[in-house]
Amino acid sequence: MNKRILLTLLLIGSVSGFAPLWAAQAVIYRKAVDAAGKYCHLKFPAIQKKTLYSGRPVLKDASDGDIVDFYGPCDYDPLGREEVMRQRADLIWERNRLVDND
Repeated sequence: MNKRILLTLLLIGSVSGFAPLWAAQAVIYRKAVDAAGKYCHLKFPAIQKKTLYSGRPVLKDASDGDIVDFYGPCDYDPLGREEVMRQRADLIWERNRLVDND
C-alpha cells in the first residue's frame, strides 16, 4: 500500500509541474538587490544544448563553468519557457555568427 501511495505522489508531482522546485535548487547564487526582495542577482548553469529543443530541458553541471549571470525576478525559473527561448536565441545567433565568418 505504501508503495502505491509513493508512486501516485511521484506521478502527480511529475505531471503537475513541480519543475520550478527542482530548478530553484539549481540556482547556485541568489542575492536580492532591492529592498522588497523581489529583484535578484542569480547565477545558474546553462541548459544543455542537446536538450534545449526537447520537452524536458536539463541544466548543465555547474562544474562545466557555463554559468548564466542573470538579473531579474527572484522566482525566475532557469528551466522555464523564458530562459529556454533566450538560450535558443543565443544558440541561433552563435550559429549564424559562425556561418558568417566562413
